[in-house]
Amino acid sequence: MSDKKPDFKEVAEARRSVNFFDAGKSIEDQTLKEIINLAVLAPSCFNVQPWQIIAVKSKEKREEIYNTACKQPKVLEAPVLLAVIGDKHGYKRDNPIWDEKLRLGHVTPEAVDGSIGYAENVLFATNDQKVAFAASNSALLAMSIMYSAKYYGVDSHPMIGFDEPKLRAIFELPENKIITMLICLGYFDQTKSLYPRETRFTYDKIVKEF
Repeated sequence: MSDKKPDFKEVAEARRSVNFFDAGKSIEDQTLKEIINLAVLAPSCFNVQPWQIIAVKSKEKREEIYNTACKQPKVLEAPVLLAVIGDKHGYKRDNPIWDEKLRLGHVTPEAVDGSIGYAENVLFATNDQKVAFAASNSALLAMSIMYSAKYYGVDSHPMIGFDEPKLRAIFELPENKIITMLICLGYFDQTKSLYPRETRFTYDKIVKEF
């Protein structure tokens, strides 16, 4: 088998939302780490990376989540279920990324205070703005995870169909954390088939120029 990795165009064209996973095929721990470590190159506001990932591997926990996620079989079939979590307070000073920026000399303490103050009082002053901040940044990570997974030969399926209050209770999340997306990771069940890819509207349909 060739070790040649696909280029991005090949990854983008090959990635599909897979409904059927081979329940007998696991993902190696190292492969999962490589997927995540590549995916975190995704951009974020101020590069504060206001996200967290919960990796659900145990069959027992996936069975518990199954009942909150519209009882979708792929939750049980995929060997790994990721919950992508956004942090509404991810721009605040207790985020360790600010210390890292200071350590690297990329910012001054005054610049850190200024950025946090601007975020708190202007950019994300309301709860709706805080939710949008958490969701939009962590959604960038979610898509990056799916492309990264495909690069390493792993299939995926994003899910937003779940009972958030019940799922929040399972994960014991604090008020400032939101569940942006669930992502099933695994390998396509080759005994099944997917529908042909549906129409994608391209530049001429979706772009308005000024």
